[in-house]
Amino acid sequence: MMQHVQPTPGIAGLDHAVIAVRDLDAAGQTFARMGFTLAPRGVHSTGSSNHNMMLGSDYLELLTVPEPNLLQAYFHEFLRRHEGLAALALTGTDVAAALPVLAEHGFEPSPPRDFSRDVGQGSRTGTARFRLTNIAPHTTPGAQVFICQHFTRELVWLPELQRHANGATGLAAVAFVADNVAYLAGVYGRLFGTWPERIDEGLKVATGGAPLAFCTRQSLQQRLRDVVLPDRALPHAAALFIHVADRQQAYRALRDGGFSPRRMADGAWAIDAADAHGVAVVFG
Repeated sequence: MMQHVQPTPGIAGLDHAVIAVRDLDAAGQTFARMGFTLAPRGVHSTGSSNHNMMLGSDYLELLTVPEPNLLQAYFHEFLRRHEGLAALALTGTDVAAALPVLAEHGFEPSPPRDFSRDVGQGSRTGTARFRLTNIAPHTTPGAQVFICQHFTRELVWLPELQRHANGATGLAAVAFVADNVAYLAGVYGRLFGTWPERIDEGLKVATGGAPLAFCTRQSLQQRLRDVVLPDRALPHAAALFIHVADRQQAYRALRDGGFSPRRMADGAWAIDAADAHGVAVVFG
């Protein structure tokens, strides 16, 4: 049972979702064909590389970790077994305020680390600065969770990177599948300091941004009809729901990119996990 219902201080929703991929170039081409505008390839001091897809106030990240290292051991092990939605970054407003509350509720946050990267092209240039702290993966089954506090958002959310051929405007939801839906929803409810709410597919946890949905595989499959979900051990993050400005625009972008999107009962369009590097993607 949850121990508190006060929102966790210093956290304000989801910052971005991390899709771990083995071949960043191939994955970048896949998501570009979906109609996303990709930020230039980023190379991190830890050896990893990424492409970001900037939305309204959040974003998607394609990440590859070719060599094992202590800071990114989770991602390297994840990629040794499969690709897919591996991690969620929480929007940090005050990491220092969040840490004692997270520790009190059993989440084992790491000491925060400050990072920076140069932004040398685009409509704004400078040095982007941010602070990260990881939460021990064994305390958040189904995904690595970390807090990302941006100090220079204007250098990350560049206007030209927020325009997408598919009309994407933001994260709508992230869906997890689990055997014990109530337990997993309780864990993430405790993380955000909110009570899980009932939805048709299972339970939902409000985050302050895009909500998290917790479902059995059967109930999510009923929602997504015959869309192919990831084939991984439970629990795991199985589907990304993306807000779009116009569903027909999204459909045309997907069709023009060579996909065969499946139409959902509510009019949304979905891509199989097998065609999106291990995560089902729903545009609605």
